[in-house]
Amino acid sequence: MNIPVVEKILSSNDTLADENRAMLDAAGVFGINMMASPGAGKTSLIEMTLQRLGGELRLGVIEGDLATSLDAERAQRAGATAIQINTGGNCHLEAYMIRDALRQLPLSELDLLIVENVGNLVCPANWKLGTHKNILVASIPEGDDKPYKYPGMYRGVEAVVINKVDLLPYVPFRMDYFKQGIEVLNPGVEIFSLSCRTGEGMEAWLTWLKGLRQ
Repeated sequence: MNIPVVEKILSSNDTLADENRAMLDAAGVFGINMMASPGAGKTSLIEMTLQRLGGELRLGVIEGDLATSLDAERAQRAGATAIQINTGGNCHLEAYMIRDALRQLPLSELDLLIVENVGNLVCPANWKLGTHKNILVASIPEGDDKPYKYPGMYRGVEAVVINKVDLLPYVPFRMDYFKQGIEVLNPGVEIFSLSCRTGEGMEAWLTWLKGLRQ
């Protein structure tokens, strides 16, 4: 009996997401929704991206978290215009939260907007935000079975970043097995293997991001 209620909530969210997309398009801003489990390295990847692309693109960040403004402060120190959203316990961002944040951002002064979703491999996949691309950040310490355990998340993204590859010599992780799981769920999806700590593989990721604006 609860299914119609859930469908109504998602439908309302999708309507607001379409409005968010229209706001971004009108301002000429490309938006990406970055998702991951806690500790995968979303914020570190955003920091590195800001540091490397800050001279080429005008960057904005919307940080979603259960509490605190720590991630938004990190993004600001790295040179971005940043807004913090505290969900107060919600395990994901929703379109109405993004709408309110967009109204606080100087969209006409931005080229690329990165939304850092709440750390979670379940809920965020079901909620459209109005961004143009969905990105999933995975990490070596999480294990190579995550595509098989969380298919909904891996199926619904346009790119997967495999972070912390510098730990491969020290962590049992079968890269071929991991990528096979992704390919079965999401054939042809972009995959980037990199390390935010060492910088390995960052160039391919940055080149792809810059290409989104062309």
